[in-house]
Amino acid sequence: MPSLTFVLPHWLYWAGLIVFPVFAMVMARRTKARARVHGDWRGYSLPLAYMILIAGGMLGLHRFYLKSLLGLLFIPVFIFILVANGEQREYRASYSDAAALVESAQGAITREGPRIAEMEGQLPDLREKLAQAPEGSIGFRLAERGVKRAEGRIASSKERLARAKTDLETARPAAETAAAGRAFWRDMAAYAFYLLVAMMALDAVLMPWLKRRAEAKVAADDAERRAESEADEILHAVEDVEQGGDQKHLTTGWTGVIDRMSFYAGELVSYWAVIAVFAYYYEVIARYVFNSPTIWVHEAMYLMFGMQYLICGAYAMLTESHVRVDVFYAPLSPRRKAIVDLATSVFFYIFAGTLLFTSLIFAWDATVVDEVSFNEWRIAYWPMKWAMVIGGLLLVLQGISKLAQDVRAVANPAGGA
Repeated sequence: MPSLTFVLPHWLYWAGLIVFPVFAMVMARRTKARARVHGDWRGYSLPLAYMILIAGGMLGLHRFYLKSLLGLLFIPVFIFILVANGEQREYRASYSDAAALVESAQGAITREGPRIAEMEGQLPDLREKLAQAPEGSIGFRLAERGVKRAEGRIASSKERLARAKTDLETARPAAETAAAGRAFWRDMAAYAFYLLVAMMALDAVLMPWLKRRAEAKVAADDAERRAESEADEILHAVEDVEQGGDQKHLTTGWTGVIDRMSFYAGELVSYWAVIAVFAYYYEVIARYVFNSPTIWVHEAMYLMFGMQYLICGAYAMLTESHVRVDVFYAPLSPRRKAIVDLATSVFFYIFAGTLLFTSLIFAWDATVVDEVSFNEWRIAYWPMKWAMVIGGLLLVLQGISKLAQDVRAVANPAGGA
């Protein structure tokens, strides 16, 4: 299998976090507007089909989207690649162990052979000294001890040498077998991968025809066409309810400007979840298909989700999505809720102000020293730190908007209990 050495450029990462959500927001509004104009089911989306081909083509998901059961042919090939790579990893581990044992045994043979010869050459002199020393004397005991020590060392070295030769005899064939098995499964995985790529390339060429055929099938079946139209209508209705539920919190005037800033910021970063799908899909394919795990995917995603968490704070406050205890708060009238919010807002401003102030310090320090990550990707941290500032600023502004709305609710007698 070929290996993947792609590392995401820093500029592409930061640009993608801005360009992709904007593009997704525009396309979502365009699709929804077209659905409202035409009403009926408008067919399959060719750009979406190609996107599915890129993201899930190895599993044939684009075929399933276009109502083709031939997508089932992709699944066993993909599973075979995973199995082949698993076998390859097993053989690689076995080869590594056997190769280490061969190297250790060869080192022992190289080391113990001369040592035995040297000690055996010294042994006659030691025995001669023992024979010449008067029995029972100190010299005799020292010579006797020297002979026994030399004989013990020779025996130990011979034992290690024999063990090393035995290990070499068993480990060398095992290493050769593991190397052959690893090469076999590597080739099998590569052939299956090339087959999968060829199938995906063929489908990329046939995609317009597959789209027309799928639409013709639906058009020929009135029941299926009605089902598709009803499904689209239900989906649009659910989207309208969800979006309408969030947009009902938008106000008018200068507070409405702040509300819309929080709303669109939250909508923008919500599309980062789609980026995460593509990123982790790439990581899984790189790790389990190409045996090329990455470092940058994990860091890119936890940085992205950290920024998303902070920037979405104002959106959550706008839509009242923060977790809170509603046992006493929920039954209150809007005016009394506003009074409670005003009384407890001091705690919010302590938190939000501290977040904004400390984030500003972190961002400035990161910019001055050009802080980067500690791993080999070495991405700059200052954009993420400034995203913390943006999140804190949006949260403070949304708090000001909420404060103004609460003051209006308290001052308006119509909102009283």
